[in-house]
Amino acid sequence: MRIRPKRLQKGDTIGIVSPASPSEEASLQRSLEFLEQLGLQWKFGKHVYDKDGYLAGSDDDRRKDLEDMFADPTIKGIICARGGYGTARFTDQLDLQLIAENPKIFWGYSDITFLHTAIGLYSNIVTFHGPMLASCVGKDTFHELSGKMFQQLFEPMELHYTEDISPLTTVSGGVAEGELVGGNLSLLVSTLGTKFELETSGKLLLIEDIGEEPYRVDGLLNQLRMAGKLADVAGIVIGDFANTEPKKQTAPVSLDALFDHYLGDLGKPVVKGFKIGHCEPHFAVPLGVQAQLDANQKTLTILPGVD
Repeated sequence: MRIRPKRLQKGDTIGIVSPASPSEEASLQRSLEFLEQLGLQWKFGKHVYDKDGYLAGSDDDRRKDLEDMFADPTIKGIICARGGYGTARFTDQLDLQLIAENPKIFWGYSDITFLHTAIGLYSNIVTFHGPMLASCVGKDTFHELSGKMFQQLFEPMELHYTEDISPLTTVSGGVAEGELVGGNLSLLVSTLGTKFELETSGKLLLIEDIGEEPYRVDGLLNQLRMAGKLADVAGIVIGDFANTEPKKQTAPVSLDALFDHYLGDLGKPVVKGFKIGHCEPHFAVPLGVQAQLDANQKTLTILPGVD
């Protein structure tokens, strides 16, 4: 069982970091009003606005900001400003023992998936796959339900996803329970062959992605298959796959056909259509807690992520 971080209280201070790509300052500033509404204070990482090409500053500076937030006893939770690219560049240098000794809420998604996986493996802490500040909260498209998902940080609550939220489709029937793991598909595949390789045995695997054409999703799913990561899962939760329309293929294969091909005959429950990922609303979920996927009733139930 992973350690569940302590819940937030009104008046707590959260740390804001940019572990991957640079944030748009105006959007990040707009997101602060939402934090005020939650009753939270905030502290920026020293390098949150740094820019180094497609990275938010140097690898060492981004890593140090993250470590400093975990080490700071006044910081009760950490929310990433945005994803993009770059977290994997410093994860092998990250002080995961420091994080293990200072468990606290860590929230983000997309490129942050690499950190979720590493922290889960080596720090044994529940983390949260949820909408980030500059790229989601500070945008005009930020959905009311996305905002409500932050309430799970203030009190332990069981999450229930049904078709009241979005239409769901059963790829393969059945019911399974297991620890919910995963996140962005391309980032999960990038862990293969490293010390941060995704563990899927007996677990419910969440996958989502953005900007990957069907032939790319085909390759990513096939690599998971050949690495033995699909055969031993308990079940699969398919989140949102945004902006995946083929650009040049004259006879494109649909994502639905790919999901059927790779996931339909596993003999495990598989359901697609969850609004989890690069979408609005974005249903935020804790990673590393027990969950149940009922592909017959098309429901996902997830135990609380905070203590």
